[in-house]
Amino acid sequence: MKQTWDGIERRKSLRAQAEALVASLSPQEPSAKHTEVLLHELLVHKVELEMQNEELRNTHIALAQALERYADLYEFAPVGYISIDQDDKISEINLAGATLLGIDRSKLTHSRFSKLVAPQDSDDWYRCFRKMMASSTLEKHSFSLNMLRADGAVFYAHLDCLRRDSVDLQPMLWVALTDISQNKLAEPG
Repeated sequence: MKQTWDGIERRKSLRAQAEALVASLSPQEPSAKHTEVLLHELLVHKVELEMQNEELRNTHIALAQALERYADLYEFAPVGYISIDQDDKISEINLAGATLLGIDRSKLTHSRFSKLVAPQDSDDWYRCFRKMMASSTLEKHSFSLNMLRADGAVFYAHLDCLRRDSVDLQPMLWVALTDISQNKLAEPG
């Protein structure tokens, strides 16, 4: 509702500005001809549309800059970010995630995340994944498991997972992946 009122107020403000800009051209006498009144109204609408167009251009530029900024934050984060669809397929992965797994990003996209989980933890991953994808609540799940790198090396990873629903897309699981092997080795044994 607030957004609607803000839009109405913005249009009223633009209309007032447009009318002020063309006030010098408006007919001053009450006996103005119908065509002069129509011409005045058309001119006001033209100026108003030009102002709206400029406002839209500025908003578009600001949105493009924000998108670029957030894309850079995503790509160059020190943590692996992975989006997994309901079929366990990776739809997106950032540079840190691909580097952590030692696999080219183009080879990871559309591949199953479960193939990257070490065999000893694959059943645990499957149960956790199904539980998170079936859940209707948006709660964060955190756990650790063994993962595989491209060269076959195993590393211990911490996963922070959040299921996200979208109106026009299938549910996705967002995963923040961190290598905690050094922490695991430092634990007393």
